[in-house]
This record gives sequence, structure tokens and C-alpha cells, in this order.
Amino acid sequence: MAKYVPDVKTQRWVVIAPKRATRPMDEEKKEVKPPVCPFCPGNEALTPPEVYRIGPGTKDGEGWQVRVVPNKYPITDTHEVIIHSPSDTDDIETLPLDQVTRILSCYRDRYRAHENDGQVLIFCNHGLHAGASLKHPHAQLVVVPRQINLDTLAREPVGNVVDENHHFLTYCPDFSQWPFEIWIAPKGIGTKFGDTTDSEIPDLAGVLKRALQRIEAVYHDPTLSEIHNTNPFGYNFYIYHGANWYIRIIPRFIHRAGFELGTGLNVNIFDPTEAAEKLKEIIFR
Repeated sequence: MAKYVPDVKTQRWVVIAPKRATRPMDEEKKEVKPPVCPFCPGNEALTPPEVYRIGPGTKDGEGWQVRVVPNKYPITDTHEVIIHSPSDTDDIETLPLDQVTRILSCYRDRYRAHENDGQVLIFCNHGLHAGASLKHPHAQLVVVPRQINLDTLAREPVGNVVDENHHFLTYCPDFSQWPFEIWIAPKGIGTKFGDTTDSEIPDLAGVLKRALQRIEAVYHDPTLSEIHNTNPFGYNFYIYHGANWYIRIIPRFIHRAGFELGTGLNVNIFDPTEAAEKLKEIIFR
């Protein structure tokens, strides 16, 4: 069982989850014998029994396109892994658009499956230095009890628009805390992620894929020396758990250090207005 410990002065909480310490970790360095990936097709028996799949085949067998299993090393009492595709390397920015649509449909369906159980947070860690323990692209879903105060930002006002379509806007909020941070929000207000319709999902897939492609293009831009480091391309994103939902994408171009940790203040080294202009310059072929 997860243990929740409050700070009585600030109403912030800490989750005590000792099982997380035993999770396997892929290494950055080359290994003599590559480890077996439990998320690849043919290795379904290495995960807990699946709870959901998109695609043909029988439960815990091959043929799936998106697969959901309980996390063997949970943070919370309900913690699922959403395996993005059979590919061990391709993620949202490189997968075909129809596969990204399947992924987001799965996110939405699993949100709906748990929304009466507590606060549902879906998040993705892409890259080992962004917190991914395994390289095979995947996202995670956790359910947090409603009495726990989540210290999460409310939707920021729209500004510095980068992209849009019929249902969604992509923008770099003035309050961006990370260089080239991108938010995606529905044009309507008051809805939760679980309210997203089948007709809206393809639009969301399009703006999400393009946003990640823009961030990757910026990462490889040699003129932006201030955001370059030795880490491979990485990012985090999460889907806000409540009403007026959004997706927040955080590129991992920089590290946080003592000032940020000691003050709670974030230093963004790239102006969001300039970031939006740079991202809009990306041409898709």
C-alpha cells in the first residue's frame, strides 16, 4: 500500500512507495548482453496480466497495438503502464498518426475506467534522464485519493500560439518554467480529459505529434547552444487530472539545481515568446 505523508504547514504531500526502488533500469552504456524488454511482443508473460488492449489477438498474447498492464513497481495503489506500440524505439513523434490516435484513445478509455476511483493522472517520461526506467516507449496512469492535494498548475492563459486545429490550441504560456515548454488545451472550457470524444481524438493526436516533432527539431538546432547538453533527446508530459484539462510538455534541455530546489523558483533561460516564434518556424515535410 502507498503511504501518504502531509506537511501540515503547506498542505503538500509526499508519497512513500518503497517498491519503486526495486524497478529495473536500462543503462545508458552499452551492455555485453542486451536485456530482455518486457514490453516487446513475444514477452507478454514477463508483465502482469494485461487489463486492456487495442488490436487483435488474445489477452496476454501477440497482435496488440497498444497494451495496458499493472505496474509491477507501483507508486500508488492503482498504477498502470500504457505501452505505446510494439516498437522498442518509436514514440509519439515518430509513430504514424493513426497509432498516435490509438494511444490517445487508450489514455482516454483508461481515464474513464478510473475516474470514479480518485484523481487520475496520466504521464509520460521519454528518455532515461527524464525518468524512464525502460527505453520501450510507454506512459503511466496513477490514481491518487481525492483527499490528497495535488500541487499541479491550473490551465495557463493562452498566449504565444504555436499551432491549432478545429478543437485544440498549442502554445507556450508566459508562465513557462522550462525552455520551449508547450501546452496543448481544448478550445472549449470546463471539460475533463475523459470527456474527449472520438471525433476530437485525431485532432489531439495531430497537435501532440507536431508539438513533439517541433521540440525535437529545436533540440537538434545547432544555433541554440544555450539548450544543448550531452543528454539524448528527452521530455516529460502529463495530462491534467481535473476540469479545464491540458497536456503540458516539458523538454528536458536543462537541469534544475540548488537555486530552484532551495527556493521553489524556476529559472527559464529562453523567453516563451521567442520560443513560440522559433517553434512556429519548424517546417513539416
